[in-house]
Amino acid sequence: MSRFEICLAGSGGQGLITAGKILGEAIALHTSKNVVQTQSYGPESRGGASRAELVVSDEPIYYPKVVKLDLLLALTQESIKKYLANLKAGGTLIVDPSGVKDVPAGDFKVYNIPIMQTSKAELGKVIFGNILALGAIAALTKIIPLADLETSVLSNVPERFRDDNKKALGIGFKLGTEAAK
Repeated sequence: MSRFEICLAGSGGQGLITAGKILGEAIALHTSKNVVQTQSYGPESRGGASRAELVVSDEPIYYPKVVKLDLLLALTQESIKKYLANLKAGGTLIVDPSGVKDVPAGDFKVYNIPIMQTSKAELGKVIFGNILALGAIAALTKIIPLADLETSVLSNVPERFRDDNKKALGIGFKLGTEAAK
């Protein structure tokens, strides 16, 4: 992998900025890869557009912005509208069917993973959806071993939520593994 670009996109309050920071930290600390993480969100803290972007490379990263995405996680229809054009041919699109109803056709692989619905059903709250999504990304891309990602997740969440986040990560990894078959 010379350069691998990721965008985690949805709306404010879905924890995607946190997820991007955790994924970036895990890659930086537990692999020999270089990583740069940037973020953007609308003026509204909840409900406005939100995204975290990561550039991962085996070589030095001289330009920290994404150019052509290898992976787009879209939790809302708005994120499809804004960022799908940046997904390279042959890239990977992960969509949450509860937030994305219309997935345009294109030269990319689509994985429909019920992130928010599964978080609510399995953990009682949608707030674990961001960590569940990280598990799915780890399974689909193999960019970071699950155990190393778990270490970073657990060091970045409040102690009282560690068990739920660990469970969410495992569930997401399982969903990603099943989707890859």
